[in-house]
Amino acid sequence: MSEIITEIAANGVATVTMNRGEVHNAFNEGVIAALTEAFERLGGDPAVRLVLLRGRGKSFSAGADLSWMQRMAGYGHEENLADAMGLAAMLRAIDLCPKPTVAVVQGPAYGGGVGLAAACDIALASEAASFALTEVRLGLIPAVISPYVVAAMGERACRRYFLTAERFTAAEAHRLGLVHEVVPADGLETAVEGLVARLLECGPASQAAAKDLIRAVARRPTDEAVIRDTAERIARQRASAEGREGVGAFLNKRKPSWNPSS
Repeated sequence: MSEIITEIAANGVATVTMNRGEVHNAFNEGVIAALTEAFERLGGDPAVRLVLLRGRGKSFSAGADLSWMQRMAGYGHEENLADAMGLAAMLRAIDLCPKPTVAVVQGPAYGGGVGLAAACDIALASEAASFALTEVRLGLIPAVISPYVVAAMGERACRRYFLTAERFTAAEAHRLGLVHEVVPADGLETAVEGLVARLLECGPASQAAAKDLIRAVARRPTDEAVIRDTAERIARQRASAEGREGVGAFLNKRKPSWNPSS
């Protein structure tokens, strides 16, 4: 049985499903490598418009697999470093994927599972979901996932939840900014469908450029270099084929070519 299932629908929506429901979609080195490969491949596939990340069963992801952690306990420094760099590469592949990425959190997300949700552009959660950064309870730290979680939740919230390892609700995750929307469990798929429809209405090249723009300006002073860079970016986008098509469609009151309903 494949630990990761990847499907691409006719409308360009790719779904990456962690297929280890029996162990709450906990990940090991095989899952990490498969997720890295999937997001890198889908990010480069022109037929793909966006990527949904899901977990099979009751949990989104419980983080690290226990048997994998047991093996790591016997590793030396260099082996542990190489292993951690593999996890970092997976999160980076999700973060840098040029396509919109959506975490569909239907159940518990713990440890590295929180990192997966934070690394995606958008996170939707069921009211049944819960979250915890459990590493310190095991004498560890949420190190590799921390850049994404701190960016999503903020430093102040992380000072609590990194240190207590306590569980928090989907509503609290929404309040903190970790997830964008919380819906009843039986309404999650409807919410996903609505979000997908909105994403498909937008220009794919523009979405990739917008993601790159966020990385370019986030947490930087608005100095002359940033001002010049942002001006250059919009000038390129206006002159691009997609920019011309989008503006032309708007002025002529028609749907742009990339819109599925056009």
